[in-house]
Amino acid sequence: MELILIRHALPVRRELDEGIADPELSPAGHAQARHLAEYLASEPLDALYTSPMRRAVQTAEPLAVAKNLPITVIDEVAEWDRNASEYIPLEELKAAGDPRWRTMAAGEFDFGEETPEQFRGRVVTALEALVEAHPGQRVAVTCHGGVVNAYLANVLGLPVSPGFFFPNYTSIHRVAASRGGHRSIVTVNETAHLRGTGLPMGVVQQS
Repeated sequence: MELILIRHALPVRRELDEGIADPELSPAGHAQARHLAEYLASEPLDALYTSPMRRAVQTAEPLAVAKNLPITVIDEVAEWDRNASEYIPLEELKAAGDPRWRTMAAGEFDFGEETPEQFRGRVVTALEALVEAHPGQRVAVTCHGGVVNAYLANVLGLPVSPGFFFPNYTSIHRVAASRGGHRSIVTVNETAHLRGTGLPMGVVQQS
């Protein structure tokens, strides 16, 4: 089967004094999600799953319409900062020279109630359950940069690391998974649908 992990589109910046930020997509993010849906429209897709976080759900919606598929929410692929009171896109932190960018670039993350090992464990368990449930099919999951990092690091046999690379907005990451347990990474950071659009791509690449 083919497991397609998709990082969410660009959300709005949100900083709260208390409560959970859980931001929605920005106007550019909605445009990214539409381009993603157009790009994947010609590919067969058997099921569509999403993180419960608003930016992931809204990223899935245009694809669900294009493929006439229901969206199934999986709580276990929520991001490690799901309960944070703020969300600031990394490229904004980097452009401002914010110390938080340097901390995250160094691989230091505050996982809150979870340890990095617990986060990776719940992500891998949830995605492997999808592999088991969809033999021979193609399944997409709209999720988060940390989730993509955790699963691909597991496939590669890398140590627990919250961010060994930076997935772009609406980037596609494909993994071929066999019934015998073999996992092979097919593509990483696939973003052809954003080329030439003028839309932001992420902290590393430009459109």
